[in-house]
Amino acid sequence: MTADTDTDRTASLEGVWDLTVATPVGRIKAVVEFRRQDGSLVGVASGAGEDVPLRDIAVDGSHVTWRQSVTKPLRLNLAFAAGVHGDTLAGASRAGRLPASKVTGTRRTAPVGEAE
Repeated sequence: MTADTDTDRTASLEGVWDLTVATPVGRIKAVVEFRRQDGSLVGVASGAGEDVPLRDIAVDGSHVTWRQSVTKPLRLNLAFAAGVHGDTLAGASRAGRLPASKVTGTRRTAPVGEAE
């Protein structure tokens, strides 16, 4: 695998994604942005009135994993795992020992410079 291949694999994730997490207490909407910074893939999640950085982002082909911590509505450490297919994302989120919650997402298609 070449460095160019690594870039191509992570480039498919870059952008702004509208996510829905189907939890036992209802659906939670969030916005996640993945972008390149200094050659690395970084991200931030926004929802419930807070913006939190994504940690441990890893891409393997069309599969992505990341971790994030939230304080609203509860203080939780979340682990996400999803498959990315074009402009859609589907997978699960886990909060510790709680059951996994289904996650779906759609990449925003706003012209460059107009994404939030």
